[in-house]
Amino acid sequence: MTPRPPKSADQAARRPDQAARRPADQAARGPADQAGPERLRRRIGFEIELMAPPGVSRRTLAFDLAGRCGGSVRPVWHHDSEPSLAPGLGRFLHLTQGFEVRRADGSLLCTLVDDVTLLDGLDPRAPAVPGWFRILTDDGRLLRLIAAQCDPGSHLPVVLDPVAELWGAETREHGRFLRLDDPAGATIALAAPLSGERERPCEVITPPLAGGHRAALAELLGPARELGFSVPTEAAVHLHLDGGPFRAPHALANVVRLFAHHREPLRALLATNPACRRLAPLPEQLVAAVAGTPAVDDLRSAAADGGLTKFYDVNLTQLLTDTPVRDTVEVRILPGMLDEGEIVDRAALIELLLERCLDPEPIPAGADLLDLAAEALAGRP
Repeated sequence: MTPRPPKSADQAARRPDQAARRPADQAARGPADQAGPERLRRRIGFEIELMAPPGVSRRTLAFDLAGRCGGSVRPVWHHDSEPSLAPGLGRFLHLTQGFEVRRADGSLLCTLVDDVTLLDGLDPRAPAVPGWFRILTDDGRLLRLIAAQCDPGSHLPVVLDPVAELWGAETREHGRFLRLDDPAGATIALAAPLSGERERPCEVITPPLAGGHRAALAELLGPARELGFSVPTEAAVHLHLDGGPFRAPHALANVVRLFAHHREPLRALLATNPACRRLAPLPEQLVAAVAGTPAVDDLRSAAADGGLTKFYDVNLTQLLTDTPVRDTVEVRILPGMLDEGEIVDRAALIELLLERCLDPEPIPAGADLLDLAAEALAGRP
């Protein structure tokens, strides 16, 4: 593939004034943009995985969104990991550049970050676009220290300087990489250009939305459609619902029953993307624990025995600890979508099924999912 001029994404990113002059209704266009009754009742945060077209980036979308609402963009770090080619080291932890978009009043509109699971259609040989880089290390504590000290809006040659000052050391160039070692010669971090078109993947993360979910999503996805963003091959949409109501043992057990005993019907009903990565059935130990009426400690023990992580069809890790980082239940099996109406329709079904989980009556293994949803709908005030 012929390398593309890197300037197009950056030029678009520097033109928020042009985005602001576009008609506001263009941002909400799409087949599901007609006004209607509010379908969602609970506070929900959305994570929507998209792919920018060649020559466009998540930075482009960030400045476009800010321009439309008279807001601002702030670079932020996104924490993740990638496979390591170094012998004896299974993975590198890394920081990549994301963008926080705020409205004119300072409230958060969204955050746009990379997603390492989105690979199809990217050219791994493509050189890095100027201004894009990542930082790598092998220790989570170092990663958090680096994120606190280094500026994601900085430039590659100097991005590690604040950390170097802490150690009284200097960064050294090794080909395209910058390397920072401590005085004893142990490597602290590497900084490297972000090649392989990794500026194109874009996970759109909303703050928790208490109402107006469809309109809020249209405000984000309309501009993305205009800029040519698409649904990646591996894409999913994740929903974060407040975890508090689901901490009760009977509710948590029912959530396990819903996603374990009804896994295939649920995935068929939602049209879960078979190419989506980081999904799995819940651990057998946790599923076995809900055969009776488990207490919270029983569920926590079973989850630990089964090695529960967030990378299952439903992320229950935050419900099984007294110190959650984000107190939510995360549903991860919705397919990738770029239409706000489709997202809200599926989210409404999930909302009803989770409301049924709050009923003390155990969810039967052979129950019809639509009947469960209808039961929850009928019980609403």
